[in-house]
Amino acid sequence: MATSKVKYIGSLRTTATHLKSGETIITDAPVDNNGKGEAFSPSDLLATSLANCMITIMGMAANT
Repeated sequence: MATSKVKYIGSLRTTATHLKSGETIITDAPVDNNGKGEAFSPSDLLATSLANCMITIMGMAANT
């Protein structure tokens, strides 16, 4: 089952919409890869997701 819908909107920019909540994230390619660098890059989101996952697991452990 899909959790998001991702669209390429041009100029090395995408939107990702969370289907359940409707929240949207915009990504831009970084400046060093010919992007605008005006939003998180996909690789930024990968690193950020890992950090968020680790912190959430720490919070879950702290709650027990």
